[in-house]
Amino acid sequence: MALHTSADAPLPVGEVSRLIGGWIDRLGSVWVEGQITQLSRRPGAGVVFLTLRDPSHDISVSVTCYRQVFDAIADVVSEGARVVVHAKPEWYAPRGQLSLRATEMKPVGVGELLARLEQLKKSLAAEGLFAPERKKALPFLPQLIGLVCGRASAAERDVLENARHRWPAVRFEVRNVAVQGVHAVPQVVQAVKELDAMEGVDVIVVARGGGSVEDLLPFSDEQLVRAVASCRTPVVSAIGHEPDTPLLDYVADLRASTPTDAAKKVVPDVGEEYERVRWLRDRARRCVEALVEREERGLAHALARPSMEDPHRMIDERADQVASLLDRGRRCLGHHLDRAVSELTHTHARVVALSPAATLQRGYAVLQKADGHVVRAPGEVTAGEPLRARVAEGEFAVRVDGTVGGDA
Repeated sequence: MALHTSADAPLPVGEVSRLIGGWIDRLGSVWVEGQITQLSRRPGAGVVFLTLRDPSHDISVSVTCYRQVFDAIADVVSEGARVVVHAKPEWYAPRGQLSLRATEMKPVGVGELLARLEQLKKSLAAEGLFAPERKKALPFLPQLIGLVCGRASAAERDVLENARHRWPAVRFEVRNVAVQGVHAVPQVVQAVKELDAMEGVDVIVVARGGGSVEDLLPFSDEQLVRAVASCRTPVVSAIGHEPDTPLLDYVADLRASTPTDAAKKVVPDVGEEYERVRWLRDRARRCVEALVEREERGLAHALARPSMEDPHRMIDERADQVASLLDRGRRCLGHHLDRAVSELTHTHARVVALSPAATLQRGYAVLQKADGHVVRAPGEVTAGEPLRARVAEGEFAVRVDGTVGGDA
């Protein structure tokens, strides 16, 4: 139940400690898994003291147990080993200290650890943390490489020496951390996050030499795997030897079999690149020379053609033909014009011969009534009717005299 206290009615320290102890007593026994970081077995003492630490977090708790409880596993566990403890939380009121009173203790075997890792691997894979499309490409020539490794370790030496041998100008930002034990996971995670946030770091290499399954467990920790998965900088995993495959290998953007292999994959070899540039330069020169030679041959072939040697030859060859065709055209056109003129003259003569004016020239006259109607028969006029007579040189008036149809 909640306590009702105030500045005027506070609880004594002893009462608070007693209440905390009462609450803790109600928790009952629990199974706890952790890693032994400190172990104290005093000669002649009937109680063993140890510290149990969470491998993934900076949290630890004191554990006490009777000697006979620890002696049952004393031959197979030591500091750094993982154990499962059945214990009851206890509160030591005089010092305000929490501890666990162990009644049973079991070592976590390699087989069990591997089974748990396989289960964790499947769970993380299902989330897509190992998906190939998530992996980032490494830069061709990194200017600054972040290196996470043990202090003065063979892994650090291998990466630095091989990388600088391949590319002397490469620079490193090194973070020395614990690479095994209870402090490994938080230190490696912190180093990776620092390098990822640092401006200018192009790639991060996490390196460690070989070791047992237990030694490499920090690099299969879920907290580390998720920290690497969230990095914006490409991460290279170089843990152990070729057969070693911690979960870090699956989430990293590139897996290197060894720290030396990581240096070879991250940094190009200056000698190899020089040879590649020289080969490409020679290949480019050969290609250009071949292109120029091919174009020169084509140009020489084009210049050797008759049309290029004597450009006016074709015109000269066609000049006589053009002149002949021009004369022929003129002759044909003249014949057509002469024939057309002759036909026009004949047609004009026929038209003139058949025209009324030509008839009048031969002495004929045309009689018209007053209304202009032409008289064609005697019955069309009456006696005494005035008419107009039209001849070749003009016209004059006439009158019908006598009987119509007879002599006028």
